[in-house]
Formats: sequence, C-alpha cells, structure tokens
Amino acid sequence: MEIAVVTFDNMIQVIQDFVTVDQFEPPTLTAQGLTHVGAAIHKALDMLQIRKGEYKANGIAYYRPWVFMITDGEPQGEPEDVVLTAAQRIKDEENNKRVAFFAVGVLDANMERLKNIVVRTPVKLVGLNFSDMFVWLSRSTQAVSHSKMDEMVSLPPPGWGQV
Repeated sequence: MEIAVVTFDNMIQVIQDFVTVDQFEPPTLTAQGLTHVGAAIHKALDMLQIRKGEYKANGIAYYRPWVFMITDGEPQGEPEDVVLTAAQRIKDEENNKRVAFFAVGVLDANMERLKNIVVRTPVKLVGLNFSDMFVWLSRSTQAVSHSKMDEMVSLPPPGWGQV
C-alpha cells in the first residue's frame, strides 16, 4: 500500500508523493484560505493515473486505488466549471472501476455540496475522530488486499462517521 498527500486551499500542493506505509510520516495539516476542491481532485486523479502507468510499465498488478478527500468546507475560489469537470471525472473513474473515491467532511463541511461532487455518499467525521477513521481505513484495505483481484469486498460500516 502506498500513500500520497495533496493539500488544497488557495494552492494545490503535493506534500507527500507516493511512499509505502512504512515510510509514511503523517504531516501536521491546518485549514486556511479558500478551498480549491476541483483542482485538488484533478491533481489527485492525475497522480494516480501516472502511478498506475508506472505499475503497468513494470508489470506490477495493483488493486483499484482509493482516494480520501477530507475537507472542512466546500469549493471556493475557483471557477465552477473546474468543480463540475472534477465531479464528472470522479463519476467516470468510479463507473470504469479505476478508482474508489471517498469524501469525508469535518467540522462545518457542506455535506450537501459534497454529495453533488462525489459518487459515494460522503461521510461526516464525528468530532475530530481521525484515529478511528484511519483504523477503519487500515482494516478495510487489509480486507481488500487479502481478496482476489476484482472480487467485491464488503467494508465494515464507518463507525467513525455519520452518513
């Protein structure tokens, strides 16, 4: 399993390119500025496309990648067409089974707006219960990694959030 971290406010920044879990050092993140959700989605999906290309070029099999977008707001400060094309891209990627895209709202996130952007129902994090969310994520990815390629795996309910 590999992890990359992209932050988004007034700027989109890759603060951690893909590394294996054992090499990952969780960064301290802060909320500030505007929320360029659409541009961040495009950046994350572009990074995944490049990474999957590297895997394919080297004959490495992989499971469908997961994207977790965690936000405390809603799209702000970018043209609406950027958000709309990002939402359509998520739909296309999900429908073609190229990615599993999860949205998590924290604090005052606009959950109704997130529903219009993503395919899967966004989950509202209870309080700031990130540790339970990451335990769930670890268990879920472990269940998937023990499955066969393209096998449907039932994920445990997200006890850390509200749908």
